[in-house]
Amino acid sequence: MADTITRERRSWNMSRIKGRNTGPELWLRSLLHRAGFRFRLHAKELPGKPDIVLPKYRAAIFVHGCFWHRHEGCRNATTPSTRAEFWQSKFVSNVSRDERSRAALQAAGWTVFTVWECELKSDAPGVVERLSRDIREAV
Repeated sequence: MADTITRERRSWNMSRIKGRNTGPELWLRSLLHRAGFRFRLHAKELPGKPDIVLPKYRAAIFVHGCFWHRHEGCRNATTPSTRAEFWQSKFVSNVSRDERSRAALQAAGWTVFTVWECELKSDAPGVVERLSRDIREAV
């Protein structure tokens, strides 16, 4: 199926996609704050610049969108039908970068958590409860 909008409009749409302070990220931050956690954001000195950093617990949290980070088995991890080669390369690059960041953080003694956009949408209280338990147990 061909794209229904012009190349210029598609380019403009894609340029508006944020990498930081996304809706799911803001939502999780709010829930973690209510749960009593205090954190830093996008720590530049850490590999991969985790979305949320809890220095007290040496924990880093990445909030991943299912589409961009290829959440396995998720219905939101679709692949566009046009320019399939470009998209496949992009997705492989994203997943590879995620793995390198996770490994580097773990090697530096950090506990790394990943929260998927779809998990947050379907069961936000459960996600925060699980994260709270796992973060405190990791200490």
